[in-house]
Amino acid sequence: MQHVIDHFTSSNTDVFCPNLLQLQNSFHYSDEEKAYHHFINHIGFDYGKEKIEELITSLSSSYTHIGLIGFSIGATIAWLCSSNPKLDFIIGCYGSRIRDYVHIKPICATLLIFPEKEASFSVPSLIKTLHQQNNPLLEIKHLHGNHGFLNPYTVAYNEQSTKQVYNIIDSFLMKAIS
Repeated sequence: MQHVIDHFTSSNTDVFCPNLLQLQNSFHYSDEEKAYHHFINHIGFDYGKEKIEELITSLSSSYTHIGLIGFSIGATIAWLCSSNPKLDFIIGCYGSRIRDYVHIKPICATLLIFPEKEASFSVPSLIKTLHQQNNPLLEIKHLHGNHGFLNPYTVAYNEQSTKQVYNIIDSFLMKAIS
């Protein structure tokens, strides 16, 4: 996550990266599946949302703009928080479990980024369902690559799509917090 923190940290932006795993040490990138199962079996999306909502509340007294950027599980948690009135934006990258929460209607600027395909569901079908919300705050991008394509430490990494995504995100942020 350090490369993500480095990309978004600037003189006018602070980045916080909460540890929702409740572990002293994080999982190695090669243990992605183990980390996912640990989260699902021991933490869960409700607890994850609760912890992020607490963080949003604590930051809201000190910051003018608050947004969330999440990857995979973090993207789904960001989606779950997208109806929080204290948020200016959320960005969710390959949040595959968003498919279980399509009833959520974001009230802040929302950018969802999906890979070309996912092993466990149809990405085009999910995108179609989300577009049916007709929510002007919801922007969805569908890029070449597999789940994890933004992570330079995995075999799924796709440099070209990553460059595209960071340009999309930077443009989205300019609109979302202007």
